Amino acid sequence: MGCAVPRFSVIVPAYEVQPYLSDCLRSVLDQDFADLELIAVDDHSPDACGAIIDEAAERDPRVRAVHLAENAGLGRARNAGIRRATGDYLVFLDGDDTLAPGSLRAIADRLVRTGEPQVLVFDYARVDWTGEAVRNVRAELLREGDPEGVRQVFRLDQRPELLRLLMVAWNKAYRRDFVRAQGFAFPPGFYEDTPWTFPVLFTAESIAVLDRVCVHYRQRRRGGILRTTSRHHLDVFDQYDRVFRFLDARPELAHWRPALFQRMLDHLGVIATAPDRLPVAARAEFFRRAGAHHRRYRPYGAATPPGRARWRCLLLRLGARRAFQLLRGADRVRRGALALALAGYARLRAIALWLHYRVQLCRPLDPGLAVFAAYWHRGYACHPAAIEAKVRELAPGLRTAWITTPEYAHTLPPGVRLLHPGSAAYWTALARARFLVNNVNFTPWMRKRPGQIHLQTHHGTPLKHMGLDLRDRPAAARGMDFGELLERVDRWDYSLSANRHTTLVWERVYPSGYTTLPYGSPRDDVFQHATEDDVARLRARFGIPAGSVAVLYAPTHRDYQRRSVPRLDAERVARALGPGFTLLVRPHYFHAPGEGVGGGEAGIGNMVSSGGRVLDVSGHGRVEELCLAADALLTDYSSIMFDYANLDRPIVIHADDWDAYRAARGTYFDITAAPPGPVSRTEDELIALFTTGAWCGPRSAALRAAFRARFCPYDDGQAAERVVRRVFLGERHELLPPVVPLAERRPAPAAVRTPAAPVRTTAVPIRTAPGPVRTAPAVVRTAPAAVRAAPAGAGHDRPAEARTAPRGGAVCVSPATSPAAPPAASPAASSTSSASSTSSTASPAASPVASPATSPAYAQPPASSAYPSPACPAADPAVPLPHRSRPH
Repeated sequence: MGCAVPRFSVIVPAYEVQPYLSDCLRSVLDQDFADLELIAVDDHSPDACGAIIDEAAERDPRVRAVHLAENAGLGRARNAGIRRATGDYLVFLDGDDTLAPGSLRAIADRLVRTGEPQVLVFDYARVDWTGEAVRNVRAELLREGDPEGVRQVFRLDQRPELLRLLMVAWNKAYRRDFVRAQGFAFPPGFYEDTPWTFPVLFTAESIAVLDRVCVHYRQRRRGGILRTTSRHHLDVFDQYDRVFRFLDARPELAHWRPALFQRMLDHLGVIATAPDRLPVAARAEFFRRAGAHHRRYRPYGAATPPGRARWRCLLLRLGARRAFQLLRGADRVRRGALALALAGYARLRAIALWLHYRVQLCRPLDPGLAVFAAYWHRGYACHPAAIEAKVRELAPGLRTAWITTPEYAHTLPPGVRLLHPGSAAYWTALARARFLVNNVNFTPWMRKRPGQIHLQTHHGTPLKHMGLDLRDRPAAARGMDFGELLERVDRWDYSLSANRHTTLVWERVYPSGYTTLPYGSPRDDVFQHATEDDVARLRARFGIPAGSVAVLYAPTHRDYQRRSVPRLDAERVARALGPGFTLLVRPHYFHAPGEGVGGGEAGIGNMVSSGGRVLDVSGHGRVEELCLAADALLTDYSSIMFDYANLDRPIVIHADDWDAYRAARGTYFDITAAPPGPVSRTEDELIALFTTGAWCGPRSAALRAAFRARFCPYDDGQAAERVVRRVFLGERHELLPPVVPLAERRPAPAAVRTPAAPVRTTAVPIRTAPGPVRTAPAVVRTAPAAVRAAPAGAGHDRPAEARTAPRGGAVCVSPATSPAAPPAASPAASSTSSASSTSSTASPAASPVASPATSPAYAQPPASSAYPSPACPAADPAVPLPHRSRPH
């Protein structure tokens, strides 16, 4: 540090704020006033907060990481920071807020000008989900000048109007010796700032103000602890008891009782009128206790406020809950009118369906019904399909229904009920189903009912910008209503994530109060269970010649192009690679008219070119089967690369328009700087990667290993099981199948391979708390009795021995050494292939587990990224499961 005693000790408690914590820490460490220590307290957070703090501490010696052994709450976490602080002044900052640039220097200068006061009060701005900052509406109370006799340093008696400011700890700097001398500490429970702030202001002999916004206070849309429904809001009474006891113990401060009493009434009124803040069962108790506090602490002779506030005061005093609510209701002006979506429907039919839906909403929920959908009703696909299949296996007592349009009805497996969008049965199911699962959002007309459980699976790891990050991307956000998007996000109870990068992105761009489930990608489970015979059957089905290296070409959609423009001359590439290669072409489903992602046979095995071998597989919707059949993946910026990486087969990135794509859509990291394999910028470069064998050489394997460690930590073939057991069966997270480490996984073998195992690097095991890393097959658990009874023949019937087929990766083949050409035709290619085989001789099962210091899974990000952030996440830490996406 710059000095033995730093000027500031900035204390940041962190609990379930991982999407914002990196920005918070950076806002402190990037201040132009560097004489500080940052004490970051991990309040036993179940998400990645602890890892983010440790990473910051490794990069900056001013950061002191504190990890609490158990969750203590915001107040006690701050106390832990106070005990370790050595600075002249204490500054508190919540883990989801930030310091404005230049704030600490402005605070330091003001402290010097005002003679080192015991407390300095500064201003803040609220930042909403749009990023707009609005300054505190009572900023005029912080005027500094002295033209009208306003004192530079004062006691609260001289400026009592400061009590009208927000009574929080984080808008002040406190002299540490003053705090220690007075013995100030934060209490447990909600509203812990109340028994801290009032005594501090009442006691301080010297107070100064700074008329400047120093804190950007993040106004959470949903999920902030003081905005959630909880009995803990009753803690407010205990907190005011503490303040009044403080005054009782200090007779010289007794004159503050009337002011404190009025602030208490205002505070209780806010809680009483806030919608959904108090559970129904706690409302009567709240009003009883409010009345008791009013009678206990009302100063003798205290004036009753005029007008409607008088009635509120009297009703609180009497504990008259129903009368208070009636008065509150009289203040409202109800606005709005019912709107019906009539496009494509006859008016009477639309009205009849709407009335039918309203009636169904009045009926009880069906606890045994689960409704699934994917890709805007385009068939049985993606994570919802994998989860639905696992529900039928583990919870056969549940009934499943799938929403899809008629042209994709054939994709549904036997026994799954079909729901046509917009039908009466569809609206009935949405109104009454206990479980709702989708990888996009349900219709905005759906009303989420209490007791319904909505699982949002998403449909891939995000490379491109998503959600609220599209607000400044007009090409990608055409027609998007962000307000409506957030209303749909508010319906989510669970959000599925495959890695830490995804978790950080989802929680930031889809802000709400859902629970994140970092369980992996259910649709990729098949990669760990498919056998060599399964791969052979798929290749035969697609018409891939025996011994041919199958390369799946799967480009993504371009938002900046109105029409699909081929990025690659597939026929030319196929001719250049020769007869030993087969190119499987699968364009983005946005550009496959008439074909959806749920399945369909049109186009499968259709030969497009005569000179080379190019197969059109655009009509096959189960992309997982295409991945299994392919020996390598060729893509640009499609999220399929994150799925395919689980197969541990070669991946090539063709980034011919990377700069244009990134400018139009926006991306979270540079895929050309941290790719899963070799990168080409032109068609000739792409051909050269294959003709030289670089597509599958040692460097390709090393890039893939680092990529897998970063993005595939939980994809061990048990993601769907974890989801079903947690969401549908209600099992505790410590009972869920522990994650199999990367080094111990055996994905489905590629068809064209060598007897040796593929090139692998050791990886740090990913653990789930509190269970150990699994090194042996998990014991099969049965569903609870309520859903256990299965019809005869239900469930998966594949024998256990079907999983014991030998595993291996793709052989590194150049056109000269492909199965259709003599192996000795190219000495250079032979040398490359030999090098690859040599580096693959060690069996992955025998590989030692590397330490975090040496494993590629823990490789540090580039030096240009000073601290980890959602834009450039570090490797996944060992994170317990699950966690909440809200602060304590």
